[in-house]
Amino acid sequence: MKRTLICIIIFVTILGFSINPIATKLRETNALKLHIDSIVVDTHNDNMMKIVDEYTWLPVTDIRTKTDLQIDIPKMRAGNLNVGFFAAYTSAYFGNPNKALSRTLALLNALYWTEKNNSDVFTITKTYSELERAVLARKIAAVPSIEGAYAISKNNGIELLRQLNDLGVKAIGFTWNYSNELGEGAYGAYADAKGTPSSGGLTDLGVEIVKEMNRLGMIVDISHLNTTTFWDVINTTKAPIIASHSGVYSLKPHQRNLNDDQLKAIAENGGVVGMVLYRGFIKDMNNTYIKDFVDHIDYVVNLIGIDHVGLGSDFDGGEIPLDMKDVSELYKITEELVRRGYSAEDIQKILGKNTLRVIKEVEKLAENQNIAEDIKITPTIKMGEGISVRKPLLSANIEGENIDKNKSRIILDGIVYEPIYDEKTSTLSYQVERELIEKFHVVTFEAQNNNGGIKRETIIFYINN
Repeated sequence: MKRTLICIIIFVTILGFSINPIATKLRETNALKLHIDSIVVDTHNDNMMKIVDEYTWLPVTDIRTKTDLQIDIPKMRAGNLNVGFFAAYTSAYFGNPNKALSRTLALLNALYWTEKNNSDVFTITKTYSELERAVLARKIAAVPSIEGAYAISKNNGIELLRQLNDLGVKAIGFTWNYSNELGEGAYGAYADAKGTPSSGGLTDLGVEIVKEMNRLGMIVDISHLNTTTFWDVINTTKAPIIASHSGVYSLKPHQRNLNDDQLKAIAENGGVVGMVLYRGFIKDMNNTYIKDFVDHIDYVVNLIGIDHVGLGSDFDGGEIPLDMKDVSELYKITEELVRRGYSAEDIQKILGKNTLRVIKEVEKLAENQNIAEDIKITPTIKMGEGISVRKPLLSANIEGENIDKNKSRIILDGIVYEPIYDEKTSTLSYQVERELIEKFHVVTFEAQNNNGGIKRETIIFYINN
């Protein structure tokens, strides 16, 4: 009897050792299939700042082929990243919003350049429906976003915001870490030489910008905000928000991470926290792995529920977990979630469905625009074109019936100018009177018909010198 029992124990032990590797392999295979079958959305990467020249700010690196970056098109394909928020990260050019605007536009221009070079597989999506069509066509959907709205000031605020919306900017983080005219950043200080302390949270201009973003269907991003500014945004917005790339303060006390009250407020708002992969916000720089990242996901899910968690990597913006090379290994997150017992439905919510819901809801709450579909505007300068003069004649051909020539406008860098409308040539134009100092600029040509319908065409151009 004893001998029989020993044999059974040995048999079960051997069987266990033979089955476990098979079970593990099966689990990994199922996780990979689940990852491939999901729509994967990442709400923050800094890829564009890596592809522009350090001095000219012009795009020079095409991500169509493999690079040494954490993100390029082959790696996105391998990691099944379907939708990426490509940030125009702008540091705090203290007291110089024009310089900040030039930098922001340089990175948005780089995204348009990338689309132009790779239009068969990579497309900028300005709306949820465009995003949906891109995913169905198996293209990478690139969502323009801004990290650090230092270009927005009292002089150009609302009109510049509308221009950025024209360019497809879907989400805006008001500050990087330094404070600005919209509100306080995480540092609670301005970027002057003394690091002058700031106070007051969201400014009056910031409140106005939040409301206008709600009206336009743009998402407010609260990553990098001071705590006071965060609560002011919560109390102002009528639409869901996101934290594009943040972690959990209770697991890693850091000024960039969110405390429990903030996480609960985001859930109540209907928003989503994009969990950041940057090691310094997860655990520490020398001992952080994917399991530590998923610990942050676990914490948020347990605190506020599965519907408010997403991915916000910060690829090309910092060091990621030691067992992840780049975006091509996003599937490892899915593997860890499967290992921890998450259902397929819940994993798909984390990977992208939660963020897609927010995009859709924000657009649904936006004000319907009366667009004059019968008007066609063709600027003489093309998107991303360089010009050699600092006092250019900005012009566009206007086609359409019943155009109200008295209500046409040209907006340059957020400032409205009264144009000349030549009925014989159907041309709308404005002669710039003061030299354009900075390199990159944005111009909008706006025409209106007699029914109040408005058509706009907005392009980025640069001074080529």
